[in-house]
Order: sequence, then structure tokens, then C-alpha cells
Amino acid sequence: MILSDIHVTNFMKLVIQSITEENGAMAQSVKEPATRMEERSTALRFSLACGAIGPLLFIVVFLIEGATRGGYDPLRYPVSSLAIGDLGWMQIANFLMVGSTLVVFAFGLWRALGPSKGISWGPLLIGLAGIGLFGAGIFVSDPIFGYPTSEPLALAQFSVHGHLHDAFSLLLFLGLPLACFVLCRRFFKVGKRGWAVYSLLAGIGMLVAFALASQGFTHKATNLVAVAGVFQRLSIAIGLTWVAALAFWLMQQRLPVGR
Repeated sequence: MILSDIHVTNFMKLVIQSITEENGAMAQSVKEPATRMEERSTALRFSLACGAIGPLLFIVVFLIEGATRGGYDPLRYPVSSLAIGDLGWMQIANFLMVGSTLVVFAFGLWRALGPSKGISWGPLLIGLAGIGLFGAGIFVSDPIFGYPTSEPLALAQFSVHGHLHDAFSLLLFLGLPLACFVLCRRFFKVGKRGWAVYSLLAGIGMLVAFALASQGFTHKATNLVAVAGVFQRLSIAIGLTWVAALAFWLMQQRLPVGR
């Protein structure tokens, strides 16, 4: 009888120990996904914050630089010319900063919008625009229209890095408007008509301003030469302000949006 009681007691101990270990394992299994979700949420907030802050900081920096740089006329010269000369490192750093933040934001945008057929094109185009800005910082523009003042009004031969700068810049001026149009369609589909209209107008406005700036920079429209810098800045500001507004909006939404 005593031996039977001992066996029963040992059996109960084993059962209790098994239940305790199972509960501990279940608690750990619940805790680990929760931790991973928190980490993913923090990473997503960081990537969206990059899209909110980086573009606006880029605009503020090139506006201040253009207004304070000696011999530089912000109405006439492109933003890229600020990267030339002894103080050019500031604009180079500005290009690298905004390019990096746009690429990070593109990943966050993809996650925020959720998986959907064709949805990758919007974030992909924004990422390409970021790569374009980063490349524009690595490859400095050639002098143009007599700035810096030590350079001739027209160069006899453009450099390889100047051509590469122009090529990377196109990723911004074409990629960002296309991203606007892609996300315009997305917003219409999920009933966000205000954002759809804003995206459409931002894409059109950026392309129109860029076309006018190009006409002035290439002297194809002589009446635009003196204000080509204004239209280029307007194009950049329209596109990057749209990115920042989108990032701020997404930070306040329940994600993924429209799912």
C-alpha cells in the first residue's frame, strides 16, 4: 500500500512538472512572436520617419545654401551646382543623406501598404529615386553657365562624372512622378480619393516644372534661362514634399493601409 502511494505521488509530480514545462514553453512561444512584432513595428516606424524627415531636411538645406553661397544665383543655377567648390561637401552630404533616407522609406512603404499584386512598383520607383539622389552626390555635376565664376560660361567638353550625375538625376525626376501615378491608382482602388488626386497633381506638377527647368538650362527657351533654377527647385519640392506628407500620413494609419 505504501509503495502504491509512493508511485502515485511520483506520477503526480511528473504530471505537474510536465504541465509546468508546457506552460512555460507556451508562454515563451507567445512572448517571442510578440517581441518580433515589436521589433518589426519599430523598424517600420523608423523607415517611415526617414521618409518624413529626410526629404524636408534636404529642401531646407539646399534653400539655405543657395541663399547664402557667394556668387551663386538660386534663381538661375541648378541645385547640383552647390556641390561644386570648396563648400560643395555640404550639398554632397545632403544628396547622400536624402538618397539613403528615400531608400529606407521605400522598404517601409512596401511593408506599410501590404502585399498586393503590382504594389511593389510604387516603393520600387521611390527607391530608384533615392538611388538617383545618392548617385548624384557621388558624381558631382559639371560647372554650368559660369558658376563657379572661375569656370567658362560654356564648357567645351563635359566630363564622365558630369554625365553620370545627369543620368542618376533622371532617376529622381522621372522615377518620383511615376511613383505618384502608381500610388494614385492604388489610392483610388482603396477609396482614398484625396490622396489619389494629390498624388496625380504632384506627379504632373513635378514633370511640368522639370520640363520648364530643362528648357531654361539648355537655353532652348531664352525667357526661362534666368529662372530655370526656380522651376527645378519647384519640381524637387513638389515631389519630396509629397513623399514626406505620405510618410507622415502612414505613420498615423493602421497598417497595412487599405487591406
